[in-house]
Amino acid sequence: MFANDKSIDNLTELFKEVKKYLKLQGEYVKLDLVEKLTILLSTLTLIFVLIILGTMAAFYLSFMLVYVLASATGSLVAGYAIIGGILILLAFIIYRLRQKLIFQPMVNFLARLFLDDSSNNSL
Repeated sequence: MFANDKSIDNLTELFKEVKKYLKLQGEYVKLDLVEKLTILLSTLTLIFVLIILGTMAAFYLSFMLVYVLASATGSLVAGYAIIGGILILLAFIIYRLRQKLIFQPMVNFLARLFLDDSSNNSL
């Protein structure tokens, strides 16, 4: 099939280059995955910290509002009841809008992160 040894040498070099290319592509995929997982974990950590701080702030603000309403209504129990009702209403609204407020932004973020090939187009 091959007339001389030069063709076999060229084929051997081509095989070595293809093998080297596949190894480099594997390393690139690993680095890309590590980069995306780092972005994902740092975003989740940031959201977690913000939720904790926001919860603490809402806790103290709700107690402040209870005492403001208690002085306005004349009853501490009424202040707690009003704030409790507002929090239940807020929880219900968030539950009803969970698709738009929580799921859709999360899906969009993950799709942009893992499916966007803009980094591959620059090569």
